[in-house]
Amino acid sequence: MTSPPPPVTEPDPSAARAPGMVGPCAGCQRPTHKYGAGGRPLCQWCMDPVVARYGSTVRYVSAR
Repeated sequence: MTSPPPPVTEPDPSAARAPGMVGPCAGCQRPTHKYGAGGRPLCQWCMDPVVARYGSTVRYVSAR
């Protein structure tokens, strides 16, 4: 069993690795690496159930 996520006021660890490319998670609004190379629309805690449901081939292409 995994531990519960920290409060949404705490940023996703990816935010620290991408200064200037941080935006809100599309699911919980937690600060996460959202823009540029390697950015995803979901933080790791919101992405985990998506990957569990659809597999590791889930990719975000565009919102347009």
